[in-house]
Amino acid sequence: MALAIFDLDETLIHGDCATLWSEQMGRLGWVDPASFMGKNNELMDAYSHGKLRMEDYMAFSLEPLIGRTPEEVEHLVGPWVEDFIEPIIFSDATRTIAAHRKAGDRILVISASGTHLVGPIAERLGIDEILGIELEVERGVYTGRTSSVLTYREGKIIRLLEWLDQEEENLEGASFYSDSRNDLPLLLKVDFPHVVNPDPVLREHAEKAGWPIHTWA
Repeated sequence: MALAIFDLDETLIHGDCATLWSEQMGRLGWVDPASFMGKNNELMDAYSHGKLRMEDYMAFSLEPLIGRTPEEVEHLVGPWVEDFIEPIIFSDATRTIAAHRKAGDRILVISASGTHLVGPIAERLGIDEILGIELEVERGVYTGRTSSVLTYREGKIIRLLEWLDQEEENLEGASFYSDSRNDLPLLLKVDFPHVVNPDPVLREHAEKAGWPIHTWA
């Protein structure tokens, strides 16, 4: 059994789930849509250029969750996934997941988005195992802070290695699919790197390295 690891945003889905959830928080009245999305888009532009401090984005994006219970948020995330995420799941992604599952591979989603979003989206894809940014809970409510190492850039490797140790797994024969230059550290770590609708920096690296480049729709 080998691992088949997938990034989430712009890899399995045609969009960024954190940004889409920010828009949903505007519809829910949790934030002022215009000002919040302006800041969100500014930070995501920095992400696309590999210049984002993920700590800054998470502090910003989690502020509307402060004082809310995980159950309250989960109750609202479920219908949002159905209405806004399911329509943008790449068909090629579902076929690739099915092929890995048929081959007996163990499937894992590892994402730089919060687990309150990654978990329900992965569940809709039939994937039970995820690694994402963990949200801190105290006295039954979200604090707006994160816990553990953030699953971003090299942090994905740190968290993955911890998971491998806990699960008594290894990276022999592992595949990893991603769209982003931010995932180059992990792509370089696996036996079978795959790039999906890559950004320009990742495309250039993949072409030089001879990695498979997929155009998923």
